[in-house]
Amino acid sequence: MPPLPLPEPDAALCAALADDLRAADFHAATIRERWGAAADDAIARGLRFPALAAIEGDDDPLAVLARLLVLGMPQPAELVDAALPRTGGDGLVRLALAERGEDGIHPLALVRPQSFGDAHGDGGWWIASDLDETALGGPLPEDHVLGVGGASLTLAGLQLPTPARRALDVGTGCGIQALRARRAVDEVVATDISERAIRFARLNALLNAVDGIELRSGSLFDPVKGERFDRIASNPPFVITPRAAEVPAYEYRDGGMIGDDLVAAFVRGAGEHLEPDGVAQLLGNWETRSGVDGLDRVREWVASSAVPLDAWVVERERLDPLAYAELWIRDGGTVPGSAEFARLATAWLDDFAEREVSAIGFGYILLRRPRSGTPTLTRYERVGESLGATPGGLGQHLADALAAHDALAALDDAALAASILRVSPDVTEARHHLPGSEAPSVIELRQGGGFGRTIEVDPALAALVGACDGDLAVGPLIDAIAELLEVDAGALREDLLPRVRELVFTGFLLLG
Repeated sequence: MPPLPLPEPDAALCAALADDLRAADFHAATIRERWGAAADDAIARGLRFPALAAIEGDDDPLAVLARLLVLGMPQPAELVDAALPRTGGDGLVRLALAERGEDGIHPLALVRPQSFGDAHGDGGWWIASDLDETALGGPLPEDHVLGVGGASLTLAGLQLPTPARRALDVGTGCGIQALRARRAVDEVVATDISERAIRFARLNALLNAVDGIELRSGSLFDPVKGERFDRIASNPPFVITPRAAEVPAYEYRDGGMIGDDLVAAFVRGAGEHLEPDGVAQLLGNWETRSGVDGLDRVREWVASSAVPLDAWVVERERLDPLAYAELWIRDGGTVPGSAEFARLATAWLDDFAEREVSAIGFGYILLRRPRSGTPTLTRYERVGESLGATPGGLGQHLADALAAHDALAALDDAALAASILRVSPDVTEARHHLPGSEAPSVIELRQGGGFGRTIEVDPALAALVGACDGDLAVGPLIDAIAELLEVDAGALREDLLPRVRELVFTGFLLLG
């Protein structure tokens, strides 16, 4: 197909379109209610017929706009003009979001409502992006600008909600991370190597009346040489793609480097663009290569940074090479069983074999430039993919964990023992007994928020956590438990205090 025109962000037309969408009640909740939750969920899987069936024959503005802008289907010009009285079909054409055809207005882009919630409250945006595979009726073009997907929502929810002066969004795509950052940050610089992405990001900022976002073109940190930021966020094109002519190089997911080199370059280069106490957050893939675990390779990247960095790296998923290849070949619109799929899969597997890759990890990286210049946080962990379903994302939990870490770093064991702790209100305890046994065989503490962790504890730690009600300090509580259990109080302190630190960091226990 011929290349699609670049979006034309016009401030007055974007404001008019926003007014029209608002008047039509074109919001995520109302559309979901209109065609039903099951049909709404099916759209993300490329199935639009349930949604279409639910609004068949409806010509009101919400139904017309849902078909045109959410599903990417042509609509009669007179219905579009009626649904968008300020913008009209001509306005969509001038924005390069649609074109006129013999049978009406044909969409050239999607404009989908996206609801969100964070520490600052709930709201919604309208996000314009390129037509998806279903609307196109085939594979995506290589310069495709992705809308808001699962990875985008994950990173948006990970962003720290604490106020800051200046932020950087590297590889902005449609601009969702820049919009999210702007809710807590005074100024945002958003960059992308794709001019198409820059146009969509600018249009989305105008459409949602969000100022304070500066768009720049370029790769990684090239557009911000010599500059520093309080926050850096990036959902970079981290997908590991064979450097072969027959494999499509989609700009939104392929950074043009070999293996996981792009994520490594980001990790090594982020520190010099952070202010003291500045935080960088990104999603990424990393390879387990030649017998070296992927998390250990990330540790090496952090260690090789020119600027010493705190690091908290969480691996949420781990795939073998074939499963990874299948995931991203499907993402490009090629289905298993076809000759094209087999050809692409072979290229992917050959590429992994050449580097002796046995697994690929996916997760989150949080880097911080310590004000003292000496890192104190070094945490590399695997957390189950099913965990961490905190409404609104994990951003507040991460901010609380960093604050807890800093507070703990200032406390030696004597000071920690003198501290008064409280159990987090989202923590519950589960005890498992063998039939006929009075004492539990397993005691678990379960976290309702944060990463939703479940940890097994012994009776002494369970007793301590249960007694942390904001009344007595940790030391006297441990002494009392030692007396009840008839064990040495000093030895029990030595055993429990490191585990108490872990519970405070992970949010099971609260300082103060």
